[in-house]
Amino acid sequence: MNSRKWFVLVLMLMVIVGGTVSAQEPTELSLWYHGAGNEVERTILLQIIEDFNASQSNWVVALEEFPQQAYNESIVAAALSNTLPDIIDVDGPVMPNWAWSGYMQPLSLSEGALDDFLPGAIGTWNGEVYSVGLWDAAVAMYARRSVLEANNIRIPTLEEPWTLEEFDAALVALQGTGDFEYALDLGMAWTGEWYPYAFSPFLQSFGADMIDRSTYLTAEGVFNGEQAVAFGEWWQSLFERGLVPGTSQDGADRDTGFIDGRYALSWNGNWAAIPALEAIGDDLLFLPAPDLGNGSTIGAASWQFGVSANSENPEGANAFIEFAIQDEYLAAFSDGIGLIPATASAAALTENYAEGGPLAVFFELSAEQALIRPPTPGYVVMALVFEKALADIANGADVQDTLDAATDEINADIEANGGYGFGG
Repeated sequence: MNSRKWFVLVLMLMVIVGGTVSAQEPTELSLWYHGAGNEVERTILLQIIEDFNASQSNWVVALEEFPQQAYNESIVAAALSNTLPDIIDVDGPVMPNWAWSGYMQPLSLSEGALDDFLPGAIGTWNGEVYSVGLWDAAVAMYARRSVLEANNIRIPTLEEPWTLEEFDAALVALQGTGDFEYALDLGMAWTGEWYPYAFSPFLQSFGADMIDRSTYLTAEGVFNGEQAVAFGEWWQSLFERGLVPGTSQDGADRDTGFIDGRYALSWNGNWAAIPALEAIGDDLLFLPAPDLGNGSTIGAASWQFGVSANSENPEGANAFIEFAIQDEYLAAFSDGIGLIPATASAAALTENYAEGGPLAVFFELSAEQALIRPPTPGYVVMALVFEKALADIANGADVQDTLDAATDEINADIEANGGYGFGG
């Protein structure tokens, strides 16, 4: 065969091989999501997936949805059988446990990709970022301006929140009017994660915590010390004095009690703000957490995206997550489900959180007051212990004995798990 024929043959082979490469199917990335049944979230997420799939030819994301109640169990089962998806949805405070358990790997995003993010929307464990959220959530004290003014109660600000003495006096004064069933609705009808998310900030404001955050190896002295006991006694007194509904509160009362005017104040999240605004209008105030002695703080961290440890396509999984955290999608989720966009630039694109918007104060609260729940793998046990302890104290249990027992339970779990990776 002469050289010309060889050249033609090689050229044909190159065309064939090149055509095969260009026609290669994109690699599928599996994504598991906890929001099955939430049509608004689903619609927005599907749009992000469609846009990502159309933006490049290397990857195609396939969504599988789970009911929230069954989601965590599904992840644990998949991890045990080595069948985790590429991209997983994880609740922020649970993430350290999943990372420690080997379910997740650190993210690999472009430098500066998270520079503008609210701290609560970034999931960090062992010095590395494992997850990032498209939104965050914040809690505020709902009040009516007219009610506070009628009772000569100062309207607090972020710079000057209520002190413990002011807050307690306000509750007593409001209860004393006889105009309300309760001065304050804490949301005792809600259980589970609501307890540590909504109530541990009160504990922390007293100067205590669920765990010693300097080591994450013990709760001794911080969950049962002098400041924790002071918190517990005050917490119990709210129920003893009839200032708040107890643990048997009906869910419907939680949903409508403040709007209906039966509760003077309500400790609630930004997800409940729009119905309250529609019912109450300009008289509604969203107030910062009180300073109970050691600063004022609120919970932080919501659902976030991460990459599973056994993903065979981490490059694609990270590419999708980085695509999904664009401002336009953060704003779309905020407008759709009412939660706080994870960046200030995204907030500026939203209907509610832009400067001057009806919910802009929540972005401020999240930026200034938010404290994530203890970022330790032990949190999943700690949260259950905390919930039981606070419910027991609300129901009249001895404060010191209850906190001592809770501390022992947390410490026993830490010891049983070798310190969860802390302390060497």
